[in-house]
Amino acid sequence: MKKLISILGSTGSIGLTTLRILDLKKNYFIPYLFSADKNYNLICKQISKYKPVIFLINNQKVYEKVKKKFKKHNTKIIKSLEKKHLKKNSDITVVAIPGIEGLVPTILMIKKSKKMLLANKEAIICGWTLIKKIAHKIKTKIIPVDSEHFSISKLLEMHKLDEIKKIYLTASGGPFLNFKLSQIKKVKPKDALKHPKWSMGKKISVDSATLMNKILELIEAQKLFNIPMNKLDILIHPESLVHAILELKNGLKKFIYHETSMLIPLANAIFDNKVEIDSFLKPRKKIQNLNFKKVEKKIFPVIDIKKRINEFPSTPIIINAANEVLVDQFLRKNIQFLTISLVLKKILRDRNYKNNAVKQPNTINKINEINNWAKKRTLEQLKQLKLYA
Repeated sequence: MKKLISILGSTGSIGLTTLRILDLKKNYFIPYLFSADKNYNLICKQISKYKPVIFLINNQKVYEKVKKKFKKHNTKIIKSLEKKHLKKNSDITVVAIPGIEGLVPTILMIKKSKKMLLANKEAIICGWTLIKKIAHKIKTKIIPVDSEHFSISKLLEMHKLDEIKKIYLTASGGPFLNFKLSQIKKVKPKDALKHPKWSMGKKISVDSATLMNKILELIEAQKLFNIPMNKLDILIHPESLVHAILELKNGLKKFIYHETSMLIPLANAIFDNKVEIDSFLKPRKKIQNLNFKKVEKKIFPVIDIKKRINEFPSTPIIINAANEVLVDQFLRKNIQFLTISLVLKKILRDRNYKNNAVKQPNTINKINEINNWAKKRTLEQLKQLKLYA
C-alpha cells in the first residue's frame, strides 16, 4: 500500500535529497503536502513532476504567480497551512524548513502525521516542550534525521543512560579549520559557504564555519534524548565519516560511521532501517584513516557558549535567535565573521537577558516573544557597538 509523504521545505537540500528517494521508489509513495518559499522555477518543476495534493507557498508574490500558472492543475496551491487543508493524515512528514519559522508548521503537522522526520534544529531548540507533549498525546513517532542525532539515536538503542560516560558529536571544522586567526579575521561570506564535505544551505554553512551548528546540536541532543550537558561534547573530525561517538563507563567506545550524504539517515528513517542503501548511492571509498582532535577556542570562540546553554529555560531560544540575526548580517556583508561570536557572547551579558531567559517557553506566543526580543536586541547591540563592516 502506497504511503502519503509530506515534505516541508521541498526545495531545500534536505527536501531535494528526500525527492531523490521518491524518484527511486515511485511505487511506494503518494506526494501529499509540499512546501517552499520563493524558488519559483523549482516549485513549478515539482508541481509538474510530483503532482502533490497540496503545495504550500509562503512567499506572497510567488504564491500568486504559481497559483495563476497552475489554476487548472489538480494540485491545490495554498499560502498558509491550516488544519482544514489536511483531509488525511500523512504517513511520513519530513520537516526541513530552516529557522524558527518551521516551528508552527511542525506542531501542526505532528497532529496530522504518523511519523515525523525532523531536520529543523530551531523547532527542537525553541519548541521541544510543545513538540514532545503533542507527539506523546497523538502518538506521532519523532525521528531526528540530522546525521549526528540519527547516529546518537542508533547508539542509544543499545545502552542505558547510566552506562554512558560521554557522547561526542563530531564536527568537520568547516572551511576555516586550518586557518590562522589573522586569516579568519579577513574571511568573506563566499569563503564561509565553501564547505569541504557537505552541500548545505547558506545559513547552516556559516554555522558550520563558526561551529555554532554544533552548539545548537548539543542543545538538540540534550532535549531529544534527555542527556545531561556534562555527558555531551564536541570533537573535530575533518573526514566527516563518524557522526557520533559513545564512550561507555566500561571502557568501550562505539561510533556510527557513514558517508557524507543525508540520504543515508533519511532513507533509514523513511524505511525503518529496512533499506538497501546501494540502490540509492553508488559505492564509495573504503574505510579510511580517521582523525579526531579537540576544539581550539582560538579558531572557534563560540565554544565558550557551551557552558551557558542550561543557564535558564529560554537561554537556547535567545542564543538561536541572536545567531540567526548575526549570520544574516554576515551574509549581507554588514558585519565581519568574528563579530558573530563576539555579539553572541555580549547578548548573554545584556542587562535584560535574564528577564527574558527565565521565562518558560511553554506556548508559541512566549517563544515568539523571547525570540523577537533577542533578534531586536542583537541588532541594537550591533548599532551601539558600531560593528557593521
